[in-house]
Amino acid sequence: MIRGDFHTHTVFCDGHDTAETMVREALRLGMTHLGFSGHMDQDIHMELPAYTAEIRRLQALYRDQLDILLGIELDVLYDTACTEGLDYWIGSTHYIGSDLTHARGVDCSPEQSLAICEEDFHGDWYRMCRAYYELEATVYDRTGCTWVGHFDLISRFNDTMQAFDETDPRYLGPAAEAMEYLCAQQVPFEINLGAFNRGKKELYPRMELLRLLHDLGGRIVLSTDAHNAANLMRGMDTARERALACGFREVWYPSHGRDGRVELCACPLD
Repeated sequence: MIRGDFHTHTVFCDGHDTAETMVREALRLGMTHLGFSGHMDQDIHMELPAYTAEIRRLQALYRDQLDILLGIELDVLYDTACTEGLDYWIGSTHYIGSDLTHARGVDCSPEQSLAICEEDFHGDWYRMCRAYYELEATVYDRTGCTWVGHFDLISRFNDTMQAFDETDPRYLGPAAEAMEYLCAQQVPFEINLGAFNRGKKELYPRMELLRLLHDLGGRIVLSTDAHNAANLMRGMDTARERALACGFREVWYPSHGRDGRVELCACPLD
């Protein structure tokens, strides 16, 4: 399996380490590929020229040791103009709302999630989840993303809140509809370890949805959503095992080709 990590954050957004610190740790771990994907959304967004300049500097400095890629994590509601000149971008849904003005974050805190549910959905969590997945279904249409990030992020706090049953058809139904629509557009999904590495029981997507993704012919990218160097590659064996258990046999990843262009490549999971 490829030794790469493609969903990472640095001090340019809400990460804790510099980009060069991440690169040095990647080399220590024997990684072959490292993708940077700083946030670009309404609450957290980077000084893009400075970020771009630093990642391009590191690409040149370490070109013979590591394939470094310049990406972003682009929210479904954010301006796509920031994707110009990037190697890839992850399409993620962090908010519920029709536009930037009315957007409210679903992964900020349990208290905010509860407030959104009570104020905007009359306390009906399944209605809120449906609204989330209806917006999630538009992520490729809106962003043209290279792959979909943490598909079921709305479940982030549900381990402790127990606000809704993630196996209930009222939850899985809208999620499945969104997944089926996105799979028809042949956009890959990431298996995201971010919340899992902080103690969440399930990865994104959870096992029922990961099995469905396989049955729909979906493709996967593995990533840690690391916000510090210590989390690079952390939990990748778990992601690999769960992907294999769901029937996946290959993983996709971005890489520079011989002509310098970035393309999605596949390699065996086992």
